[in-house]
Amino acid sequence: MKGPGIFWMLQTAAGLSMAGPMFVVGIEFARTGSPVAGVGFFALGAIALYFPTYLVNRIGGPRTWIRRRFGGSDGDGDDEGSSRGRSGADAGEEHGGLRASVLDRLRNR
Repeated sequence: MKGPGIFWMLQTAAGLSMAGPMFVVGIEFARTGSPVAGVGFFALGAIALYFPTYLVNRIGGPRTWIRRRFGGSDGDGDDEGSSRGRSGADAGEEHGGLRASVLDRLRNR
């Protein structure tokens, strides 16, 4: 089984750095007799803790960013959907005349 990667650890660190102070303030409010404000800060802390993970899941991870940057396809055929009405030669010219993406060429080295 594969363990957590460096990107997951960075997401968690970013979430904790935003949520940690909110949790501390929430504890302080709850301790000093303001339970409503304490629960509010706990809720904000929970949202801040999971926000980086939500954001990355929403826009895609690093592999998706690399595919978008270098024009590789993800196997779903999404990139081909826009060029279905054109011939194969026209679709190939869209990426500078090269059929293989940069990542495919690097993999085949």
